[in-house]
Amino acid sequence: MTAPDPVAFSIFGVDIMWYGALIGSSFMLAVIITYVRAPKFNISPDFILTLTIWIIPFAMIGARLYYVIFSWDKYADNLSEIFNIRNGGLAIHGGLILCFIVSYFVCKKHKVDFLNAADLVAPVISLAQAIGRWGNFFNEEAHGIETDLPWAQIIDGVGYHPTFLYESIWCFLLFIFLMYWTNHHRKFNGQIICLYGILYSAERFVVEGFRTDSLMVGPLRQAQVISLALIAGCIILYFIFRKKQMTKLQ
Repeated sequence: MTAPDPVAFSIFGVDIMWYGALIGSSFMLAVIITYVRAPKFNISPDFILTLTIWIIPFAMIGARLYYVIFSWDKYADNLSEIFNIRNGGLAIHGGLILCFIVSYFVCKKHKVDFLNAADLVAPVISLAQAIGRWGNFFNEEAHGIETDLPWAQIIDGVGYHPTFLYESIWCFLLFIFLMYWTNHHRKFNGQIICLYGILYSAERFVVEGFRTDSLMVGPLRQAQVISLALIAGCIILYFIFRKKQMTKLQ
């Protein structure tokens, strides 16, 4: 499995990279699905458009800022490169953290239940990740250790674990699962976003162990530390939210 040219197409002499095209497409698809599903959560579709206006820029800012902070050695002597995201360098954890913070205040301003809105968007977060990860394939980045497996990603004649593919498949299956669970088993606000946090983090912890370009916190892989914290936090919140709902019903 060898990546083709990272340039998807050119417009008036400007190269449009597959990385950006895939991220943009995943955002658009996520917004469309959320817009259509919003009434089922008693949320106005117009609010989804308002939320999107805030989320898109802050998702990019958070993802880039997070990556730059944990890879400062790459940018300390070349600050202009901080703003060059055409060749990758976005960290999903940073984007999610800043998006959730901004979304909380937007929901509060518009008197929308934040946990209900989070449950609405949780499945499409994983879908967007499943699509966006293919940008890593075209950039030949975020791959794993060397391997001779039949599905290896070939870079300069050497085979590597295609960690982008592992995460893409998992996130797509997670999207299907979360959609099913939302439609048939959702019992309380916050349930779906907690399941997303637990199940995505479990996958990320495992796959991160294969990668050769992990952001580090001392001797530890940063994404694995964050994943363990999210698993523990989401499990605790899951039972807190469930207990709160059971108390209301009594």
